[in-house]
Amino acid sequence: MKRIGYFLSCEEYSPAQIVDQARLAGAAGFDALWISDHFHPWTDAQGESAFVWSAIGAISQVCDLPITTAVTCPTVRIHPAIIAQAAATSAELLGPGRFTLGVGSGEALNEHILGDAWPHADLRLEMLEEAIDVIRRLWTGEVVSHEGKHYRVDTARIYSLPQTPPEIYMSAFGPKALDLACRVADGFISVMPDADKVETFRAAKGPDAPTQAGFKVGWGPDKDQAIDDAFRIWPNAGVPGELSQVLPSPAHFEQAAELVTREKFAESATFGDRVQDHVDAFTPFVDAGFDDVYVANMGPRYAEMITAYGKEVLPELRSRHRRG
Repeated sequence: MKRIGYFLSCEEYSPAQIVDQARLAGAAGFDALWISDHFHPWTDAQGESAFVWSAIGAISQVCDLPITTAVTCPTVRIHPAIIAQAAATSAELLGPGRFTLGVGSGEALNEHILGDAWPHADLRLEMLEEAIDVIRRLWTGEVVSHEGKHYRVDTARIYSLPQTPPEIYMSAFGPKALDLACRVADGFISVMPDADKVETFRAAKGPDAPTQAGFKVGWGPDKDQAIDDAFRIWPNAGVPGELSQVLPSPAHFEQAAELVTREKFAESATFGDRVQDHVDAFTPFVDAGFDDVYVANMGPRYAEMITAYGKEVLPELRSRHRRG
């Protein structure tokens, strides 16, 4: 593991809290940040959904940690030409090498809002491939006109560009998505400790191809209370399979989450304030070969969690796992 990062959940925390978490994470000694990109939260109990590009601009003024969007869907809700401009500005504000555009094929939850049809999985990947091509062409600083199957760009040029274009990492769950990532992405993103996918990506891109993963914990001195808080806010974490890609609203996720029991949820993550438990939670991702591992807090005690990680968890993790 090369870097230990903090995952900013825009669905749960207000814009001001997101900026505060980034500042605290930098002060505590985290190496990098993930930030989610949503229009809706997963459930009404989460209750927030900041516009990620405004948040990144604010974060750039309070800390100097590198940021990866985890992840942006540049295909339906926002045209890839606009994502290209937003990402270029973010990269310029954060400084050289400190912004990575993490992309994925998205969820209906966020992408259906303009009334567009939600494409099937194969079509979403086809759209994503074309979108990535459009973004990279615009990052050259040249005037771009494009007449593609899914997107049109008319004599567009991005003037505010970083010295070096950002890298593009891709989230990939299924084999077709992984195949696309192996062809067009600079790095691989996951929320599962899947060693086979890491191995496949590096076989295609090289042994040093970058990989990132993230997961959630619930911090608190009372383990049962930490479980209760997280289960109230994040029951959707137990919703399986493709439902996360096709359900269109927080209400639908809440209905699906009624099938998730507290007991099963409690087994799915680390809760409480026992340092060793939090250190151990990283082990599956380290063993799978991920370079960067990001951790998010579920619940109200994010400041306590970040402080405790800085004092106890991060030093132990670096002693046990640091490489590169």
